[in-house]
Amino acid sequence: MTDAASRLSLDADPAATGPFGVSALQALAASAADAPAKVRGSARRGPFRPEVWLNARQRHASRLAAHYFRAFDVLAVAAVTLLCAWAAAPGPLLHAPVLQLAPFALGAATVLGLMRSLGRYRFARGQKAGLHLASVAGVVAAGAMVAMTSGWMLQGPAAQWTAWLVWSALVLVSLYALHMGWGDMVGRWRASGALTPNIVLVGATRRAESLIREALNRRDLNVLGIFDDRLARAPEAVEGVPVLGTADDLLTHKMTPYVDRVVLAIDPRAEARVRELTARLRTLPNEVTLLVEPNGEAETRSALDRLAAAPLADVQGPVDQDRRAFNKRLQDLVIGLIALALLAPVMAVIALAIRLDSPGPVFFRQRRHGFNHEEIVVWKFRSMKQEAADATASRQVTHDDDRVTRVGRFIRKTSLDELPQLLNVITGEMSLVGPRPHAIGMKTGHVESARLVAEYAHRHRIKPGMTGWAAVNGSRGPLHTAQDVRARVRLDIEYVERQSLWLDLWIMAITVPVLLGDRSAVR
Repeated sequence: MTDAASRLSLDADPAATGPFGVSALQALAASAADAPAKVRGSARRGPFRPEVWLNARQRHASRLAAHYFRAFDVLAVAAVTLLCAWAAAPGPLLHAPVLQLAPFALGAATVLGLMRSLGRYRFARGQKAGLHLASVAGVVAAGAMVAMTSGWMLQGPAAQWTAWLVWSALVLVSLYALHMGWGDMVGRWRASGALTPNIVLVGATRRAESLIREALNRRDLNVLGIFDDRLARAPEAVEGVPVLGTADDLLTHKMTPYVDRVVLAIDPRAEARVRELTARLRTLPNEVTLLVEPNGEAETRSALDRLAAAPLADVQGPVDQDRRAFNKRLQDLVIGLIALALLAPVMAVIALAIRLDSPGPVFFRQRRHGFNHEEIVVWKFRSMKQEAADATASRQVTHDDDRVTRVGRFIRKTSLDELPQLLNVITGEMSLVGPRPHAIGMKTGHVESARLVAEYAHRHRIKPGMTGWAAVNGSRGPLHTAQDVRARVRLDIEYVERQSLWLDLWIMAITVPVLLGDRSAVR
């Protein structure tokens, strides 16, 4: 480590300590005491110095807050439900008829289920308290409708409408009181900086400068410092954020316990450098994120949105990867089987048309990359002449491509050629929503597409899909330039980071109108 980097660290003063970081800050301040004058002061501290320094272990405690919020909500709703059921029962609650208790139980389950699945424990920065409480009221109204509907079906005219209305009102008041308290707590945590993610950048580049400038305007992300191997050419600071040393200095820097994420802000086209830095930084306990070439202010804001939202700012706890994978698989099986049954007649008509249009098999099979680089065989309806089949996509399709048949041109334009991939979904090789699987060895121009973007493999962190975030945002079909590849990879990585049940349902809902409305796409 360089002398400057070893002595600088955080350069905190007592006013910035707070209850959690006193001893650590005193040590860091002492280590900075003998630093040269030119590397001390505000330029070394930077414009993002938090008011309270919390290490990763201490900050992790705030991520568990959502679990406590949810537990108190469950207790409150359960207590109100038992109280109302007891008041409505003619005798002891344990001896009450099941048909009389079922509406209360179903209403409570609906409220608690929707509160969690709709993200009501996600107190996003800038979210209006009134809008949050209105959404809670909507959830309670849905629970009341379930209780009343089930009660009417189970009890008929003798339904106890008054008891259910009282239950709804008490649940609403209880949740309002609790969530106003949760919102106030989160607001105080944000004000102290406990929920503002801390990041460091690797690379004193124009990308870093653009990200820092936008972060200064937003103030929902702390950029603590920059590390760059080329110190001889690196400035002392970028937009006020200090350059603290090389990537090797970061590996042993005293700042790392306070860092939530390391962001590589270097040119993705420098493949060798990206791979080398990624390999070196894997020894850090901090998560490493690649900043995929933001093009303009909109993409820079999008990148900052994702950085600011993970892992702390939403106060929703760590993502349960196993549960998310299970939910996604269940969604694929249920919707996939229904879609296969409903679309079977359409698929039969397409198969007949292909056989009548040109000689050759109905289906086209191609080896593609699946999850974690697994090689899978993807099924499609054949859209090209049999003698022109291209299993490796060495030559991508263009407008008026003479290899495409008449029926093939139609089914490619409407994406009907993808329907047999429902079989891949049901067998578990693919998902309904995910990055589109690319052919193994697919080329863009004369270069293999995977070599054009260093983070290309990151799109394989999740199963490939029949449709995806990139497809509904204009990136579908062939990739004719390196810029096309970078744009798709950026969208695919954004989806991998954001994937959820509700995002998948939204993508599926808009896929058909988006694809049918895209008349310029080459398929």
